[in-house]
Amino acid sequence: METIKKLKENVEIILPKNGLEEKMEQAKKENRKLIIKLGFDPTAPNLHLGHAVVLKKLKQFQDLGHQIVILVGSFTARIGDPTGKNKSRKPLSIEEVQHNAETYLNQLSQIIDITKAKIVFNSDWLNELSFSEVIQILSKVTLAQLMHRNDFNKRFTENTPIAMHELIYPILQGFDSVKINADIEMGGTDQLFNCTMGRQLQETFEMNPQIVMCMPLLKGLDGKEKMSKSLNNIIGLTDEPNEMFGKTMSIPDSLIEEFLNLTTDFSIVEQQLIKERLANGENPMNIKKIIAQNIITQYHNKDEAQKAEDFFTNQFQNKNFQEKIFEPILFSSIQFENGVISLVDLCVQLKKGHTKSAIKRLIESGAVQIDNEKITEPYIHIELKVKSKIKIGKRDFYELK
Repeated sequence: METIKKLKENVEIILPKNGLEEKMEQAKKENRKLIIKLGFDPTAPNLHLGHAVVLKKLKQFQDLGHQIVILVGSFTARIGDPTGKNKSRKPLSIEEVQHNAETYLNQLSQIIDITKAKIVFNSDWLNELSFSEVIQILSKVTLAQLMHRNDFNKRFTENTPIAMHELIYPILQGFDSVKINADIEMGGTDQLFNCTMGRQLQETFEMNPQIVMCMPLLKGLDGKEKMSKSLNNIIGLTDEPNEMFGKTMSIPDSLIEEFLNLTTDFSIVEQQLIKERLANGENPMNIKKIIAQNIITQYHNKDEAQKAEDFFTNQFQNKNFQEKIFEPILFSSIQFENGVISLVDLCVQLKKGHTKSAIKRLIESGAVQIDNEKITEPYIHIELKVKSKIKIGKRDFYELK
């Protein structure tokens, strides 16, 4: 009973409601491991804490001795999964799929024991289907059933185009469950429809249907949308410790409990004690530091976590400009025009990836300093020298070498 309780922690949806108990009992009677499926389309090369919510639940099943099957959507990624945002997702090339899949699998090993997991690629069977076999699979699903998917229904109602390949996508994902004979399929709540399609297809093939376990979607750093690379609101599993710490400290206070529940490995008792400290008026910044330390310890180590906290304290809480840690920049790498450079052009060269207009706003707001002197005129010509120290915004410190 304690095992079931642990497996149900933080799970948002289990379908059917008593399905987990039934599957665990079935495995015990048949003296076999459960087959736990997690499918992913390698649409981007890096995993983040949002992915880790599902992966850590998968790890619990693995620790109990069950068979984890990581299903790489090597075929379906080349079709393009409906995004849930009223438009289709761009299909990937074979080369992109291969590159992203390799990167994914390397990062999975940070959470699960990849040597004990079974890795399968759905192109192995979907590429082999004849057209008549595809038609037979499609015949097992009605259009009315597909239109139960919220984004399809919404797009249809709003007369937004829905391509046929998008309608086929969840059916192919469901067929994957048939091929690997899954007992449980895991995913985020946004995958509920696709996961239940696997259950439905298994029944039409007269198989014992899988149960579906959906984890909540972790919100990103903005505190509004789900964590997603396309929204630039993620903490990546491969982020450097200092970056992880800084990003965690930037979350809105409203996200503290969600991060505590979904990203840390504190016990329920430890979580409750931390929540009580917050409820009793402790500064939210202290709680965020605890969360950040825990996250970095999971994906790096305890020493790196402490170093990251020290770095954050020095860079963002210590008011002494000269004691900051400055990124060295070669003086010769700065591109001057006729021997001079404007402040805005200098900052654009240093803070790569930011537009000139965004940098201009930073300067005008007083967020840029050179040698501890605030400058608010974007187009003033700067006289630079070796050892000049530049601060841009709250986080970026540079020193010319």
